Amino acid sequence: MKDYIGLDVSMKETAVSIRRNGERVWRGKCVSDPAVIAQLVRKRAPAVDRIVFETGPLSVWFYHALRAEDLPAICIDARHAKSALDMAPNKTDANDADGLAHLAEIGFFREVRVKGFESMLVRTLIAARNRLVRITVDLSNHIRGFMKTFGLLIPAGKGSTFEGHVRRLLSDQPKLSEILLPMLDAWCATRLQAARLARQIAAEARQNDGCRILMSIPGVGAITATSFVAAIESPDNFQKSRSVGAWVGLTTRRYQSGEVDYKGHISRRGDHHLRGLLYEAASVIL
Repeated sequence: MKDYIGLDVSMKETAVSIRRNGERVWRGKCVSDPAVIAQLVRKRAPAVDRIVFETGPLSVWFYHALRAEDLPAICIDARHAKSALDMAPNKTDANDADGLAHLAEIGFFREVRVKGFESMLVRTLIAARNRLVRITVDLSNHIRGFMKTFGLLIPAGKGSTFEGHVRRLLSDQPKLSEILLPMLDAWCATRLQAARLARQIAAEARQNDGCRILMSIPGVGAITATSFVAAIESPDNFQKSRSVGAWVGLTTRRYQSGEVDYKGHISRRGDHHLRGLLYEAASVIL
């Protein structure tokens, strides 16, 4: 008989439920570590056929670690699983694990393609650079706002121009300088690190054939190209090229019931960052 396992993963502990022949045969918890879970599976469910868990912060690590242990790990869409898990009268980790094990047994789930670590490294690089850029924008806006209180209006300008205006206006404001110059120094340091990561992204793009082809399109730069390549990974992941638009959430939603049939706005599913970059590129082309 085959065993089916549901894992409700959290940061510290993972709830585990094992089903066999339509019945739950074991339920418990263990540390959220794939190595520990692999030992538990071999002990409690030697004939395991599916190990199901939802998408989440630890899903990439769990998936690849369990696959490396030669275990049939399957990551499923959390939105799809939610509809089934909400049927339980009480929301607990144990009940969620039971529900996931039941989904694994009957095969009623939507498997998610888990990205490789190489793609995740590129996505992490892009996300880190974007975060630093947002921090520089927030710091510059705060500096402008604080200085307005004292009648010091900073003229329009970015980068070194902005820094020069701030230092000039604070030159005869010793008390205010003690407060705002540390913020300005933090702004300068963050800006330098953001530029450093941007150079890494550009270097990654130059070394990738797919990125170089994409960057030949007007409006597509290194960030958009690397984001797209890291998200798609391989063209073989899609049966048709038209499926990519739906996967990114750029196709319209449809509602049909009886005689009612209409299309709404785009679904906005998938990678919202990549979708925003593609919007910007399309705006440049138009």
